[in-house]
Amino acid sequence: MATLKDIANYTGVSCTTVSNVIHGKPGRVSAETIAMIQEAIEKLGYVPNMSARSLVSHSSKVIAMINHVVTNRSSKFMEDPFESSFVGTIEAALREHGYYLMIRTVETSEDLLAFLQNWNVDGLFFTGIFKDKFFDVLTKLSIPIVFIDSYVHHPGIYNIGLEDFKGSHTATRYLLDCGHRRIAFASPSIKDGGVLQERFLGYKAALTEAGIPFDKTLVFEHEMDFDSCGQLAGELADRYHSASADNRLSALVVTADIMAAGVMAGLRSHGLSVPEDISVIGFDDLSICRMITPALTTIHQDMEKKGTLAVEYMLKQLADEPIQHSEVILSTDLVKRDSVRSL
Repeated sequence: MATLKDIANYTGVSCTTVSNVIHGKPGRVSAETIAMIQEAIEKLGYVPNMSARSLVSHSSKVIAMINHVVTNRSSKFMEDPFESSFVGTIEAALREHGYYLMIRTVETSEDLLAFLQNWNVDGLFFTGIFKDKFFDVLTKLSIPIVFIDSYVHHPGIYNIGLEDFKGSHTATRYLLDCGHRRIAFASPSIKDGGVLQERFLGYKAALTEAGIPFDKTLVFEHEMDFDSCGQLAGELADRYHSASADNRLSALVVTADIMAAGVMAGLRSHGLSVPEDISVIGFDDLSICRMITPALTTIHQDMEKKGTLAVEYMLKQLADEPIQHSEVILSTDLVKRDSVRSL
């Protein structure tokens, strides 16, 4: 692999001149010499040593996205289409500004500290943060941090969030307006102070406003993998078949599109039809919503805007630029498709 010295020997200029051109500091170097150096770089296949550059500039150009949501040993963070799509948006926005994205799942604060000791990252994105020991450790870090969808706050830590309560409230309200009264709620494990709790509270509030008593037996907590969705579908089918016609659940609010799709597949395997037997509404508006049959009615969130804002907040911290608001809450919208019917 070609070195900086090889470029200098090939062009007949000093290593300092080559280094300045490579690092975007050409000074008084002529346009002809810059073009000659760039031609040599391409011809010799020179690749900058990022480790060496980070030692000189004190910047690795690497931003880490830390996932702290660990559901079970068999599940993978990037298996969730929402996460993979969102991470893609983050990576593309960082790449435009010359940064690299590193992804890591950590379970404990000790794991996080070990990671930071071994990797020189310029900043951290965090998903799945709650007010606990892990959060306490974050407040002591002297590194730019941006939270994604967090409901804990601390001076100097910024958050890009969503109308989780309102989105779920809108979904439930739509089902109520369609004549449904026995509406179930499905979600991964609901923890205090998180996104899923906000969506659960939005569901409860819509029922209360409609004068419908909350029934905790209609709340189902399962993971989002295929087997868990199948198990959930079996429980819903058992509930559906065992109830009298006037007390039978007719609709389901789900906190994620991928979970809704899995449940819909499971319901079909148990002889139930969506939406004829059970109407289903999801959350996120992933591309999968338009690929499945029936197309999934869902709550839309702008993932691209969320990702670009998160990167914008990170870059402003790295550049020591002022940030007007410590938190941005993005709006949600109902997208009507074919998985909900009116009674």
